Amino acid sequence: MTKARDALYIDGAWRPSGSSDVIEVVNPADEQVIGTVPAGTADDVDAAVRAARAVLPGWAATPPAERAARLAALRDGLAARRDEIADTITAELGAPLGVSRKVHAAVPVAVAGSYADMLETFSFEEKVGNSTVLLEPVGVVGAITPWNYPLHQIVAKAAPALAAGCTVVLKPAEDTPLTAQLFTEVVHEAGIPAGVFNLVTGLGPVAGQALAEHDGVDLVSFTGSTAVGRLVGATAGRAVKRVALELGGKSANVILPDADLALAVKVGVGNVFTNSGQTCSAWTRVLVRDDQYDEAVELAVKAAARYTVGDPRDEASRLGPVVNAKQRDRVRGYIEQGVAEGARIVAGGPEAPEGLERGYYVRPTVFADVTEDMTIAREEIFGPVISFIRYRDEEDALRIANNTVYGLAGAVWSADPARAEAFARRMETGQVDINGGRFNPLAPFGGYKQSGVGRELGSHGLAEYLQTKSLQF
Repeated sequence: MTKARDALYIDGAWRPSGSSDVIEVVNPADEQVIGTVPAGTADDVDAAVRAARAVLPGWAATPPAERAARLAALRDGLAARRDEIADTITAELGAPLGVSRKVHAAVPVAVAGSYADMLETFSFEEKVGNSTVLLEPVGVVGAITPWNYPLHQIVAKAAPALAAGCTVVLKPAEDTPLTAQLFTEVVHEAGIPAGVFNLVTGLGPVAGQALAEHDGVDLVSFTGSTAVGRLVGATAGRAVKRVALELGGKSANVILPDADLALAVKVGVGNVFTNSGQTCSAWTRVLVRDDQYDEAVELAVKAAARYTVGDPRDEASRLGPVVNAKQRDRVRGYIEQGVAEGARIVAGGPEAPEGLERGYYVRPTVFADVTEDMTIAREEIFGPVISFIRYRDEEDALRIANNTVYGLAGAVWSADPARAEAFARRMETGQVDINGGRFNPLAPFGGYKQSGVGRELGSHGLAEYLQTKSLQF
């Protein structure tokens, strides 16, 4: 695990905050403080933004091939420190070590590499009739990232921003700042020039707010809850600055009658329980036709039983704690509300897992007899809780799937890929996995409706950090 630094990273150097206030980093598995980081102030944010703005012209003018070389060095640095990254994420997030290695540490390497490769062929200008259209960096980016995928979310913002020629000020989540410090060390080692990337740890209402409303920031990229996203969007809107928001979800996993039911349920349960359910794109609503419903629920109970809850450093644990006490209480509260509204618990429940009274643990929970109007079917729980909902026919399934304020992700299963694709095309959501489709770092990710504004990853993610100029001849 990386050791906490009592410093911010501004203009290429680690320096103390203007305040002596600190944020305690707590291991959610045992509730022990494992380090402290500075609680940065508005003045710290201002210093970081000024540094980013001062070097913006030089970085924007850097040839794409040189920017690609720095991103390749960043990719290689992340790969070289993969074990340390995994240990750090397990310590401050609570993800099982296997998940930290295979997902949290590995995916960001692929994403950083994808932008290094993209710059080799990406054209920042094109001819359109008598015009030359230029794609230029939007400017200084204020990146505000969440705790649930702490490194991936940083890389998904920083890599395309740097590739575009933007400079960055990062305000990471309070719960997982050690991962952000480790990433910043790799940035420094990769030779990215001073001031191009800056790190200010701090509280959302202080450092996050200061970053979102700073006049020197041209684009605010935020990932987190829809409630906070509204505030960030409103702040950016008042200043007429660009904003990218990746927010909540309540994704539907639609199992059509001809699908491999056992496979669809097994993969669906794994999708929700991975990372202790702390995934915005998790398929938390499983839609099954009436005549297959009871069998699907039985399969889910068996699948859930395989998710052993325990110390995330124990290789036998498939489910670690949630990130903090507030999150644990929130998830347990939703489970209790589900019961109060008439849903039936078939696995798990609101009580602490046996033998795990210390630590922020939640039992992996499966609900049956859930109706689409219940709170647990409408609100994002962000924990290891999955709800099974009946449907009559395909049109009813589509109506239920789309009956949500969210539209981030989803899934559909069928023995006929064409049938699944036709259904997926009618789902009001930004990404649909067909028959368990694999993650693609080049595919855009982002939501419809209240799930957000803009896209991350691939060329669409790069486009978020570019603005357009046309020259007429």
